[in-house]
Amino acid sequence: LKEVLKKALIANGLYRGLHECAKILDRRQALLCVLASNCTEPAYVRLVEALCAEHAINLIKVPDSKQLGEWSGLCKVDKEGNARKVVGASCVVVTDFGEESEARHVLLDHLKTR
Repeated sequence: LKEVLKKALIANGLYRGLHECAKILDRRQALLCVLASNCTEPAYVRLVEALCAEHAINLIKVPDSKQLGEWSGLCKVDKEGNARKVVGASCVVVTDFGEESEARHVLLDHLKTR
């Protein structure tokens, strides 16, 4: 999932935050939605889950919003390659996976078997 999100960010196909995600989900342009399980706002979670269910968009939950923020590029990277100043992201939507990769195929296979 981390690699897929990085490639989507490079291909300019990654949207972060509730407002952007809700717009993309409502337009049915999303290929994948990732939601943080530790989101404190229940209405936020219900909205994203309902939009995904209504438009048949795959939804994946990750345990931590900080981790999701780091994976989606909401952080600074220092000289050693460690993430600094990580901002949490409760919701991330992928509209373009970018280039073909093994990680993408593994993720899509996982979604098919669910």
